[in-house]
Amino acid sequence: METLPPVTELKEWRQLLLWNQFALDEMTTKLKILNEECQHHDEGTPIEHIKSRVKSLESIAKKLERKKQPFTAEAAKAHIHDLAGVRVICSFTSDIENIFMMLSQQNDINVIKIKDYVTNPKANGYRSFHMIVEIPIFLKEGMQLMRVEIQLRTIAMDFWASLEHKIYYKFDQVVPDGLIAELTSTAAIVNELDDRMLSINRRIKH
Repeated sequence: METLPPVTELKEWRQLLLWNQFALDEMTTKLKILNEECQHHDEGTPIEHIKSRVKSLESIAKKLERKKQPFTAEAAKAHIHDLAGVRVICSFTSDIENIFMMLSQQNDINVIKIKDYVTNPKANGYRSFHMIVEIPIFLKEGMQLMRVEIQLRTIAMDFWASLEHKIYYKFDQVVPDGLIAELTSTAAIVNELDDRMLSINRRIKH
């Protein structure tokens, strides 16, 4: 793996990471506004909480290495679309679709790519809705278009995904078959829980 950049390149990296932080701030503000507007209209609050992060230099270096790209800020911006990431935790699966629709309808958000792992879970049971969007940030030298990855998932999905991440980290990606099978079967339970909670919520509302 390549080492951290020399001093002469740090300015470019600092600028790139700062711009990605600005993009996160912009995206987080949009989500909070939508959540508060829904509450104002007595539609509840579709968002339980929001997590955000800009990838660390170490994570960027590893990803560029996997993509066989040089460790430069220019390569990172061109080849890594999740430098800025927002995870939106919802109560119900219906909230995921609602938030996706509200974001998609905003004129300054360009949806680049979606991966619907809610409708089509991964083989191990992972469920989440991923979006890559492009949004503008406004700087003193002009406007810049920045990409942000948005992950939409329920509380139950997030709990499962957090445990999966810990397991794969613990075993350095080589997880015993029995544990993988148990994790996959637990995903089915999480899916059933989400369905039941959604059903109860609909009965309350009607």
